[in-house]
Amino acid sequence: MVCELISVGTELLLGNIVNTNTQFLAEKCALLGLSMYHQVTVGDNRERLTQVIRTALDRSDIVILTGGLGPTEDDLTKEVCAEVMGFSLAEDPHTRQMIESYFKNNIYKEIPDNNWKQAIVPQGAIVLDNHNGTAPGLILEKDNKTAILLPGPPNELIPLFNEQVYPYLEKLRPEVIRSQMVKVCGIGESQVEDKLLDLIDSQTNPTIATYAKTGEVHLRITASAATTEEADSMIKPVVKEIKKRLGDAVYSTKENESLEMAVVRLLKKNGLTVTTAESCTGGMLAARLVNVPGVSDVYREGYITYSNKAKRRLLDVNKSTLKKYGAVSEQTAREMAIGGVFANGADVCVATTGIAGPDGGTEEKPVGLVYISCYLKDKVTVERFQFKGNREKIREQTVVKALDLLRRSILKNY
Repeated sequence: MVCELISVGTELLLGNIVNTNTQFLAEKCALLGLSMYHQVTVGDNRERLTQVIRTALDRSDIVILTGGLGPTEDDLTKEVCAEVMGFSLAEDPHTRQMIESYFKNNIYKEIPDNNWKQAIVPQGAIVLDNHNGTAPGLILEKDNKTAILLPGPPNELIPLFNEQVYPYLEKLRPEVIRSQMVKVCGIGESQVEDKLLDLIDSQTNPTIATYAKTGEVHLRITASAATTEEADSMIKPVVKEIKKRLGDAVYSTKENESLEMAVVRLLKKNGLTVTTAESCTGGMLAARLVNVPGVSDVYREGYITYSNKAKRRLLDVNKSTLKKYGAVSEQTAREMAIGGVFANGADVCVATTGIAGPDGGTEEKPVGLVYISCYLKDKVTVERFQFKGNREKIREQTVVKALDLLRRSILKNY
């Protein structure tokens, strides 16, 4: 089945809002095994919206529209879609009651008159209750075509899609679609492809799709079959073979497990405590770790030692080391990791120091030069990197490599 996405809103065309809905919906549709060939963004213009919807319905089986369901005059999605598909409009008493409850629960004194527009729906449509806003979702079915209308705000769209639209779309497919993610860190996309090229080239069912992330590569293995058990049994040997070929570069096979979650899991499993000592990343590493629920069981303390004085005072980095080798050096990174452990008695410390730019680089030490160190079991491992990109990109890559060094150090010693 072919699915198409239409994002409605002039603010999207002007760049006033980042369109995260498209990414979310595209990933979900891929999980469902829906083919997607077009994604369109259109402004709040009746004529252009009409044309876009007609074209989409002509070439796709399912059209998902986001935005334009609000109470104002320029919110046209519902009206235009109903007109194109031949649906008449009428007030839905249940939706009106939902709107009343929403305003009452949010302690509004009165309901603006224009909000009642959202209680008017295409007759015969499936109405999806929106528990986080006033615009209901809508499903219009006609002549083997389906239009799904969703509110634009992500905090409304995402739960509505997950709870009501995803199950609806699952039932449209005769076969079961199952997928599993394999997450990789420490080797690049080209290396991953090189090691898996024969698997990727020969894929039919299951399929292997690769996604490049900052410092990571994600692979999604998807199978279609008559039953869930059959699909899972088709995926299992492929995942096993990928793990065999990529080794400890695979850090997780769980959809919702991030790199920092995998690191915290390893720390807990081995009864280890950790501290962080950061210069160029300025707390970004600590922030990634403390985002993980339950990290307080393993995370001791974090040090942001941006200046040389801070490195000396908090981490006991030797003055002569800084003078001879500089703050961005293997020697300083090593002493930072050691100092972080002995400052609070943690089992392991990961440290970062580098030149994030855009200024501060020299011929000998250019922008993007980073040293990352990890102290564990009286051993210090230091790795040197030369990252490319702007300041933000360099710091992000540093954090990913620091987490991965910590992960690999634990695997190597336990």
